[in-house]
Amino acid sequence: MTKLTLGSYPHMLGFEQLERLLERTAKTSEGYPPFNIEQTSDHSYRITLAVAGFREDDLSITVEDRQLVIRGRQRDDGSDRIFLHRGIAARQFQRTFVLADGVEVGEAVIENGLLHVDLTMSRPETVVQTIKIRKG
Repeated sequence: MTKLTLGSYPHMLGFEQLERLLERTAKTSEGYPPFNIEQTSDHSYRITLAVAGFREDDLSITVEDRQLVIRGRQRDDGSDRIFLHRGIAARQFQRTFVLADGVEVGEAVIENGLLHVDLTMSRPETVVQTIKIRKG
């Protein structure tokens, strides 16, 4: 069985980068922390991550090469606590979301153990270009 790629379709020109993005995002499908993505209007979205136990200082949000990267790392408070049972995970994480051209990251808010990151998509202008045909 042959793997079909975007390059194998003759009418899909210049989409090789999209194919690489799809392959890259398929590799980052770890399940922690859980998240939701909701559409809040025709041109805006909200990503919500469950980050219970993380403080604002434990989280970082960056945009790197058209990717929204959310990292969390809890710091050890240095106390000499003795746990009889430790069922709450205190592990670090990294969640990556690939952003399309025109998607901008807006505000990030943490409340009640949930981190909300708002995104907006600008509508590109419709461009009509006429190509002049010359005699050869």
